[in-house]
Amino acid sequence: MYQSENPCLSLAIDRLSKTTLGAEHFAILVRTAPCPGGHVLHDCTWPEMLTQKWLAWQEVFSPRGLPDVPLVHQAIPLPSTASPDPLNANGQTLPYTARLMQDLGISLWKWLFNGEIQNSFAQSQGIAIGREKRLRLRLEILDPELIPVPWEIMQPEPGKQAISLSQQLLFSRTSYAVDPLPRQRLKPDLNILLVLGHDTKSEIAPNLQLEQEAEALANILERCGRPSLYAEGENTGATVLCNVDTLLQPTKAELISRLETENYNILFYAGHGVPAADGGLLFLRPDARINGTELAQVLVRRQVTLAVFNACWGAQPERHNQQSLPRSSLAEVLIHHGVPAVLGMRDSIADEEALSFIQAFAQALTARMPIDEAVAVARQKLLTLYKFNQPAWTLPILYMHPDFEGKLIEPETVTALPLSSAYLRSIGTGEVSLIRGTILRVGRNPDGNDLVIRKQEVSREHAEILCDALPDGQLTYLLKDISRYGTYILRPNNGWQEVYHREVPLQSGDQIKFGSMQSETWEFINQDRAMSRAHLKRSL
Repeated sequence: MYQSENPCLSLAIDRLSKTTLGAEHFAILVRTAPCPGGHVLHDCTWPEMLTQKWLAWQEVFSPRGLPDVPLVHQAIPLPSTASPDPLNANGQTLPYTARLMQDLGISLWKWLFNGEIQNSFAQSQGIAIGREKRLRLRLEILDPELIPVPWEIMQPEPGKQAISLSQQLLFSRTSYAVDPLPRQRLKPDLNILLVLGHDTKSEIAPNLQLEQEAEALANILERCGRPSLYAEGENTGATVLCNVDTLLQPTKAELISRLETENYNILFYAGHGVPAADGGLLFLRPDARINGTELAQVLVRRQVTLAVFNACWGAQPERHNQQSLPRSSLAEVLIHHGVPAVLGMRDSIADEEALSFIQAFAQALTARMPIDEAVAVARQKLLTLYKFNQPAWTLPILYMHPDFEGKLIEPETVTALPLSSAYLRSIGTGEVSLIRGTILRVGRNPDGNDLVIRKQEVSREHAEILCDALPDGQLTYLLKDISRYGTYILRPNNGWQEVYHREVPLQSGDQIKFGSMQSETWEFINQDRAMSRAHLKRSL
C-alpha cells in the first residue's frame, strides 16, 4: 500500500532582545504544522539556570570544550524535576553523568515545548497517530549562539526517550533561508564517494596505513548491502547495494573531477576539519583544503543527496570576537546552497564510535529507511554500545532541507492501489486531469508534473494530490501545498481557505485555485464516493 508522507511540524527559535532585567528574550515560532490552528508564536526568556546546566554539561561531555565559551568548575545542583537520587530500572542510583544528561534534556524540552507550542505539538502528534504515521519534527535555530546546544538530547520526562531516539518522531534540524528544492532523482542503490582526508594525528599518514583504513571502511559500507550480513548476520532480504569509490588525500581538483564525472548520491568525508566563515575547512591533504561554499557548488550541481562528515566541528559555527557567526557551519552552508541532507558532528568522535555509527547508518539506508529515521537507528546503536551517560550518541547532527522528505533511493515495488476514478476538472475549460496511481503533481514546470498550469502565480512544483487506502479498502485523498504563493480551497459554508505548506483532506466537489484567488478554478471529483452516496440513497 502507498505510504503517504509523514506529517511535519517545524519550529524556529530566534533571539529578540534583552528584558529590562537583562534576561535574553526569545521567540519560538511554528513555521509549518499539519493542523490549521497549529501556526502559533510563543515569547519567552532564557533562564539563567538553563545556562548553568548547559555549561555544566559542556564541562563533562565536551572533551575540548567549545571555542570562547567559559566552563564552570563546580557541580551544578540537580534539577527540581528529578529526585535527589533517581533510580534506574534495576533500582540502582543513576550516576552523576546520567543525571546531568537527563537534566539538561528535560530542561530543554520544557523550555521549547511550552504554552501554545506544546498544544501545537500535541495536536500534530494526534494527527500523525490518526494517520498511523510518525511525526516529522524539524528545528530551525536562527540564533547562532544556540546552535551548539545539544537539542538532540531533549526528553519530556524521566524514563521517556530523547527526541532524537524516539520511535514516534523523526527529528532533524533545518533552515528556511533556502530556495525551493528541485525534485530529486532517486537511485536504485547507494553510490558512495568515500574521501579520506588529512589526519592531524600524524603530520602525514603513511600511504599504506591510509589505504588499509580506506579498505576497511569501504568493506564495512559494502557489506551493509549484502542480505546475509545485514543486522549482524540476520538475513533481512535487503536488496539495495552499496557501491563505494575511494579517494585518498585528493587535491581539490581531483575531488571535484571525481564528483563531476561519476553519479553519486552520498559523499562521505573522514579527516580533519575546522570551523571557518565560509562553511568550515576540510583538510584534504597537508597542502590542499576546500571550504563548505566551494564544496557546495559541485554537490548541488551533481545532485548529491546526502553529505556525511566524520570531521570535528562539522555542525558548529565559526566564532569571532567571542560571538558565533550566523550560517557559518559546514552543515548549514551546504543546506543553504541546496544540498538536501547533511550529517555532521557536534564534537570530535572516537574512531570506534564513528565506525559503529557508520555501519548502523548504512545498514538502515539499505533497508530503504528515510535518512532521518536511519540516523535515529544508528544513534540508538551508539547509545546501546557506549551508554546513555556518554556523549557518543549525542554527537551526530542531522540537517535536512525543509522540502526534503528523506528519500535517498527508489522505493520497493508496492502493492497497487485499487483503480482510482478521481480527477481534477477545470470549471472554465472542462479540461480533465485523472489521478493515476498514488500521486498527481501540479505545477508550472512541464518536466515532472502531471497537471501543468502555465501561469506565473503557479510555482514550478506547486502542489500534490496524494492518494492513500483506508483499512476498509476505500481511497482517501489529500491536497499538499509545496508552493511559494499557496493554494486555495472552497468548501460549502466555509468560503475560500488558504492552504500553505500543509496537507488538507479532499472531498468530492471541493474547488481549488492554485497560486492566487484570480487563477483558474479546478473541481476535485471522487466518483467512488459519489457512487457510494448514490447507492446508499437507493438502498434507503
